Amino acid sequence: MSVIPLIFTSGWASGINAYAVVLLLGLFGRLDHVAAVPSALERTDVLLVAAVLCLCEVVADKIPYVDSAWDAVHTVIRPIAGATVAVLIAGHAHGSLGEIAAGALGGTTALASHVVKASLRLGVNVSPEPFSNILTSLVEELLVAGVVVLAIFHPVAAAVVAGVLLALGLLLVVLTFSRIRRFWLRRRERREARVGARGGVGVGA
Repeated sequence: MSVIPLIFTSGWASGINAYAVVLLLGLFGRLDHVAAVPSALERTDVLLVAAVLCLCEVVADKIPYVDSAWDAVHTVIRPIAGATVAVLIAGHAHGSLGEIAAGALGGTTALASHVVKASLRLGVNVSPEPFSNILTSLVEELLVAGVVVLAIFHPVAAAVVAGVLLALGLLLVVLTFSRIRRFWLRRRERREARVGARGGVGVGA
């Protein structure tokens, strides 16, 4: 069976929460002996590190602006993780897909879904209350867990779901871009106004 659907799905999920992808795949491989999971992801040290980092992400992802800072740091990490998981899956499948092509597919898909996640979070942070961040984070976590589990048993169906979610996410980014831009412009104007006010007070004194 082709591993392309699993690589695409794991790449999409890695762009949202790479640590959860490694943890879920590793646990399924280790506990349920799923043949498609590379043995490198089943190692105890890998699972422990993934669990700790996943917990950190779960917490950081629910705090306004901390989530965006976390996303900024992971702009490089998530695509690399998506590419690495893809290469491991392709190698584990005995070269059914070239490892370079697999890495490119996984990394590119992870980068695309990361851009969607990070951009939408900027839009969510426009809201003054924290509950939208928590709700958005929970939805993302449930989607990642659900799609990864589906990919273990029905990779083609999971790839279709991931593709639809990615397309919808990109559409939402386009629709919310103007809102994000207006928010940051207003914030910059307020900051400049405060600086000007302080300067005026200094001159008057």
